[in-house]
Amino acid sequence: MRALRANRYALAGAVTVLAVVLLGVGWMWLRDSSFVAVQDVTITGAQGSQADEVRSALTRAARDMTTMHVREDELRAAVRQYPTVASVSAEADMPHRLRIVVRSRIPVAALDTGTRRIPVAGDGTVLTGSRTDDLPQVRVRTSVGGHRVRGEKASALVALMATAPPALRARAERAFIGPDGMTVVLRDGPRLRFGRGDRLPAKWAAAARVLADDEAKGATYLDLRLPERPAAGGLAAPVATEQDPAAAATGVTPTPTQTPTP
Repeated sequence: MRALRANRYALAGAVTVLAVVLLGVGWMWLRDSSFVAVQDVTITGAQGSQADEVRSALTRAARDMTTMHVREDELRAAVRQYPTVASVSAEADMPHRLRIVVRSRIPVAALDTGTRRIPVAGDGTVLTGSRTDDLPQVRVRTSVGGHRVRGEKASALVALMATAPPALRARAERAFIGPDGMTVVLRDGPRLRFGRGDRLPAKWAAAARVLADDEAKGATYLDLRLPERPAAGGLAAPVATEQDPAAAATGVTPTPTQTPTP
C-alpha cells in the first residue's frame, strides 16, 4: 500500500515537471513566433539632422523582434553610432505594435576652432554629423578631440547656452568670456553680461523680461549679474524740453509745432 502511494506521488511529480517543461517550451515558442511579430513601429523623440537615419535603424531592429520579446539592448546598439541619441526605451502593444521613445541630444552651440565648426550638445557631447547653421559660436583655442568638450572655459560657455530659452538661443550669435565674465552677443540686440556661471536659469529669465520691455529698446548691453535687479545700459538719455510758464501752471504741455519741410 505504501509502495502504491509512493508510486502515485512520483507519477504526480513527474506529470507536474512535464507540464512545467511543456509550458516553458510553449512560452518560448510563442514568445518568438510570428503570431506576435512586430509589424507596426512608432518612434517619437528623434530630432536633429540624423533623425531620419535614427528612425530607419530603429525600425529595422524592431522588425526582428516580437511584442513578447523586446530587446532594448539591440535597439540601443542599432543607434550607437548616432551621438544625437541619448537613450532609447520601448513599450510593446500586443499583438503587433512597438512604441519606441528616443531621448535626443540637440546642439546648443558650435565650437569654432578657427578651421571648422563643431556642433555640441548641452551635456558636452560632440554631435558629429549635425548641422551648425545658426548655432551660437564658442571660440576654442585648441583642436577638439574625442567625443566630449574639453577645457573649462568652453565647457562653461556650452553650459551657458544649454540653459538658454530656445527663443533666445536662436538669437545668440556668439558667447565668450571677457572682462565682464560670460557674455552672449545677440543678433540685432544687446550684449548679455552674465558674469559668473551661477544662477544661469534666473539670469536668462531676467534677460527675457528686460528684452520684452519697450523701455529697454535700444540698450547696448544688459547686466544680468544680479538677476533680481537686471540693468539695461547704453540707452540714450531722454531729451529735456523747456516748458512754457503757462503750461507749468496748468500742468499741460502744448504740442510742439512742426516746421514744414521746404
